[in-house]
Amino acid sequence: MNNKYFSIEEALQKAKQYCAYQERSHSEVKEKLYSFGMNKKEVDELLSELISDNYLNEERFAIQFAGGKFRIKQWGRVKIKYALKQKQVSEYCIKKALLAIDENDYHKTAQKLLSKIKNTEGREEYIYQKKKTAGSFDAEGI
Repeated sequence: MNNKYFSIEEALQKAKQYCAYQERSHSEVKEKLYSFGMNKKEVDELLSELISDNYLNEERFAIQFAGGKFRIKQWGRVKIKYALKQKQVSEYCIKKALLAIDENDYHKTAQKLLSKIKNTEGREEYIYQKKKTAGSFDAEGI
């Protein structure tokens, strides 16, 4: 935790840099602003300014987060949904993010993961992994 108090202008500049570096959720930015020694009123003002200047956009964050976790880590929809909920992203933005994942790519990835599991040794391990993977790629998780 940073004990140094920043002026509103300094905190705004630092928050802009923080948001410009990579997409951030509202909760991440809020937490950062509180670490600058800001009070609730100041944090709310700075958040609205960041949103109006388009440094902070929850929908854009959710779509990029979901796309990245799917492409890079091959997460399923259920895992992505819970991770976004943990970051306090709205249900609306979570749905938009999950819908932004290409359905064909999603099924190709699921098939690739299932065939990888099938090729592993041990029937019990295969059954366990198949159930686990099929559950995380459940379309009902939207």
